[in-house]
Amino acid sequence: MDARLNYFAEPTARKALKYFVSGSKTLTDSALPSATRELVALRVSQINGCAGCIDMHTKEAAAAGETAVRLNLVAAWREATVFTEAERAALHMAEQGTRVADAAGGVDDAVWASAAEHYDEEQLTALVVHISFMNMVNRLNIITRQPAGDYEPGQAH
Repeated sequence: MDARLNYFAEPTARKALKYFVSGSKTLTDSALPSATRELVALRVSQINGCAGCIDMHTKEAAAAGETAVRLNLVAAWREATVFTEAERAALHMAEQGTRVADAAGGVDDAVWASAAEHYDEEQLTALVVHISFMNMVNRLNIITRQPAGDYEPGQAH
């Protein structure tokens, strides 16, 4: 499968992506735990059906030491016992923040309060921006049908 658009060949996309990469680096350098970032990226991408991001974040998480069990259970995190309470709160916020059309009200107060119990304001801000960022990147990849399967850990850095 070929992508509909090559972001790196088209000048406008290339310019815009420079800012996206900068934003991603800011999130990587934030106080939000890297395992949480990868789990959230994976869950948002699963919900949206973004194969490229699922490929990337599964491989990045595995390369960083994440277990196959945890990666395989992200889609069913509610029933899984392998996630911390903080990770569960982040995954719940990621789902509600991604399914805004389904949930109509977005992230409800109970989910927000649960996340706020586990993350300080800096981490909570990074979590919210990360969820939003992943939704944006998922849409870019889905609209242009970016292929998946060939990603190598570290390739996007």
